[in-house]
Amino acid sequence: MNSRDTTNDPAPDGKRDRAPDRPTGTSSAPRPATGTSPAPRPRPFDDLVAEADAAPTEGWDFSWFEGRATEERPSWRYAESMARRLAHASASLDIQTGGGEVLASAATLPPLAVATEGWPANVAKATALLHPRGVAVVAAPEDAPLPFADGAFDLVTSRHPVKADFAEIARVLRPGGTYFAQHVGPASVFELVEYFLGPQPAEVRNGRHPDLERAEAEAAGLEVVDLRAERLRIEFLDIGAVVHFLRKVVWMVPGFDVATYRPRLRELHDRIQAEGPFVAHSARHLFELRKPVSRGGK
Repeated sequence: MNSRDTTNDPAPDGKRDRAPDRPTGTSSAPRPATGTSPAPRPRPFDDLVAEADAAPTEGWDFSWFEGRATEERPSWRYAESMARRLAHASASLDIQTGGGEVLASAATLPPLAVATEGWPANVAKATALLHPRGVAVVAAPEDAPLPFADGAFDLVTSRHPVKADFAEIARVLRPGGTYFAQHVGPASVFELVEYFLGPQPAEVRNGRHPDLERAEAEAAGLEVVDLRAERLRIEFLDIGAVVHFLRKVVWMVPGFDVATYRPRLRELHDRIQAEGPFVAHSARHLFELRKPVSRGGK
């Protein structure tokens, strides 16, 4: 769930697509068991919660969710599309890279490849993963100007940034350069947020709307080449998946901890046991922006 947001996930495909951008690597609901073997006995609430509360949350590896949650994937296949663009770039910047997992999935990287990250635990994880690939990882606060010269890159990418600073993106792009990113959209996974926090005001639910971000990008002088949005089904199959998700995607329910929310967690566990998976929906939109080339070609 990569990218990072105080109101919406990067995903469970978040910041800590961050969220990232997914809670799982699967794209469809689990199939019913077949054969004559009896169904496995449901695990006790305390066991599921204790296991999830102890699991490490660094980086944007969501393999822990395998078999415990599912999320539909956006039709545009961001990582694959990003990799194709990286293969033809000469200098790239991946903003808010998380643990570097998405960038590292590209088979070919440009001669100059840089990534930024603001969360110390992820800086260390991204450095270990990306340095062997020749990527320079720069520790940079998410709300600060990008520490690079004007026109340094012909491709800027990001998966689930907390907030895209389009003026800074435009500044570091070369004329004719591209910003290619997957953003978290409005009211993402709010079925889960509002289960714990109650109904959220309209300005919170509508935050990160693609139309608002499009206007911000155009105000920064960027041209919109492509903008697509989808809403995607998520299923949490047990309460452990809920706990791990809220610990990993920390802005969804600010200050979440098991002790504070134990009664609500217990109620949700009983609901899942009685009714089946807890269903939510993530919001994702794809941006492809271009920095215009001036008449003089500069």
